[in-house]
Amino acid sequence: MKKTDTNKILEPTVSTKRWLLFIAITFSIFFVSLFLGRMTISPETVLKILGKNLLMLPIEPDWEQSIEIAVMRIRLPRAIIASFVGAGLSMSGAAFQGMFHNPLVSPFILGVSAGASVGAALGLVMEQPLVVVQIISFCFGILAVVLTYFTARIYKTTPILMLVLAGTVVSAFFQAMLSLIKFLADTEDKLPAITFWLMGSMGSVNIEDLLFAVLPMGISMLVLFLVRWRLNVFSMGEQEARSLGLNTEVLKILIIVCTTLITATSVAFCGVIGWVGLVIPHLCRMLVGPDHKNLIPATFLMGAAYLLVIDNLCRLLSAAEVPIGILTAVIGAPIFAYLLRKTKGGWN
Repeated sequence: MKKTDTNKILEPTVSTKRWLLFIAITFSIFFVSLFLGRMTISPETVLKILGKNLLMLPIEPDWEQSIEIAVMRIRLPRAIIASFVGAGLSMSGAAFQGMFHNPLVSPFILGVSAGASVGAALGLVMEQPLVVVQIISFCFGILAVVLTYFTARIYKTTPILMLVLAGTVVSAFFQAMLSLIKFLADTEDKLPAITFWLMGSMGSVNIEDLLFAVLPMGISMLVLFLVRWRLNVFSMGEQEARSLGLNTEVLKILIIVCTTLITATSVAFCGVIGWVGLVIPHLCRMLVGPDHKNLIPATFLMGAAYLLVIDNLCRLLSAAEVPIGILTAVIGAPIFAYLLRKTKGGWN
């Protein structure tokens, strides 16, 4: 009964040809990212290096060792983390927009970004190693969402409106703490480091970081993928979802945990990257419709492709790498304005 009622309001199934196009675009951009850069590397050389190192093919090297290091230890990890961050933030944005029934919701709505930023700023001020800064940032991001959740909890329930209001309060508190840390930080050394980190970058991620970054994001994205059909019911409203037999409290907790892990990991390793989780879900709704069975996979592919393109632009536009948070805002804001005009404010 649930499935029949839900399907009445959904779009037709997306064609296989369109899915293949999405997959081809994403993987093509990923491969292009491996030979784009200041060091010119031909696509053939990249394929040989990948075959030798990943597939263990008996290929005799005809390239310099520095080229192999650039591909395997710099560009490949960077492309992987950009793909996961873009996909994760986009899926989180789509899940939150469905859960909150609000097209203006982003993955940062519950304060995770503000909390993680405070953690990173504290780590930088205390002159901790990068891995410690990442751990502190991740923990503070989780702490912010925990505070938001329990602030919003009323009589064993967490109303959607209370979550939004609590998230606003917690975000404001941590933003104030961040401003205080920046005010007290050394202006010659610490303050520039904090400012640059907050603008976001993929440059600090190396191959050793991949497992710690990809594992929580990958598991969380898999869970969001598995519960995507329930989001169709949730997006009709919390009362309607409960009347159809959906345990909304359990689903809310599951979505909040998954999106928090994705966003906290993203901020801890790459800094604050805005607009991705807001723009890509809207774009994907225009391409595949509002059905979360299609929307969640589409945001995974298009989010990965989008952030890969942005990261490539960051590396190529100038001699000094442009912080990725700047480009996502400069490009994302006009795109979002165009989408709003195109859809006339409608989104479901």
